Amino acid sequence: MSITRVGIIGSGIMGSGITEVAASSGYEVVLRSRSQESADAMKASVTKSLNRQVEKEKRSAEEAAEILGRISTTTELSALSDCDLVIESVVEDLAIKVALFKELDGIVKAGAILATNTSTLPVIEMAMATTRPESVCGIHFFNPAPAMSLVEVVRPLSASDETITAATTFATSCGKEPVAVKDQAGFIVNALLFPYLNNAVRLLEGGVATCEGIDTAMKGGCGFPMGPFALLDLVGLDTSLAILDALYEEFKDPNYAAVPLLRRMVVAGQLGRKTKLGFYNYAK
Repeated sequence: MSITRVGIIGSGIMGSGITEVAASSGYEVVLRSRSQESADAMKASVTKSLNRQVEKEKRSAEEAAEILGRISTTTELSALSDCDLVIESVVEDLAIKVALFKELDGIVKAGAILATNTSTLPVIEMAMATTRPESVCGIHFFNPAPAMSLVEVVRPLSASDETITAATTFATSCGKEPVAVKDQAGFIVNALLFPYLNNAVRLLEGGVATCEGIDTAMKGGCGFPMGPFALLDLVGLDTSLAILDALYEEFKDPNYAAVPLLRRMVVAGQLGRKTKLGFYNYAK
């Protein structure tokens, strides 16, 4: 199964990041967003990232121009019909993703792989919404996609060996380190990471230490590059809560039950860096 043309769906930071990774690796990329304005903004984000690399002499201006030349934008799903691989990175809502996969199945050419960048949701439910469940898998990049080396290649029960091999080869060709994982909530990284983040909030809520103190302790004591609260703010408290809820729904493990403070902050709209206020204030 040869992949030369890749479709990316989603208007967020992951969509633009995966677009940059794929285009930088020689793939023709069709970037689809619901509005032309958001699609153009995503391409502008890629342009800004590449310009920084040129300034730092990590690549030449000619290379940057070639990469941008491989990226086209669209608002129509029909523009993805000739893609060999389509990766969706829309909101982490299972109903929305299932509906999208059903629609893509009727648009994208036979034999193409349909992949999800979900970090937690069951891939099998998206696969079974199509007439090609053997060609559906998870290709989970991490944020920021250009910098993070890991890709979780998620195998639902329905996926063929050919699909998983092609997805793994794609990730490797993008300079990433793919790891094969079973289709279960959280896969590897989030299943281990989010109990840690949740328990950090529990310590804060219990008055054990301040968020600054806990972050300092985990950086200095464990050698982590970022403390749990800085990381929660970066990921987004709403995204973090959704992941914890999905993990708890599947496993009913108390470690996955979101701490009340986290849920109340999401209700209050204090979502982290994206709203300029979370555990830290970014409006200063």
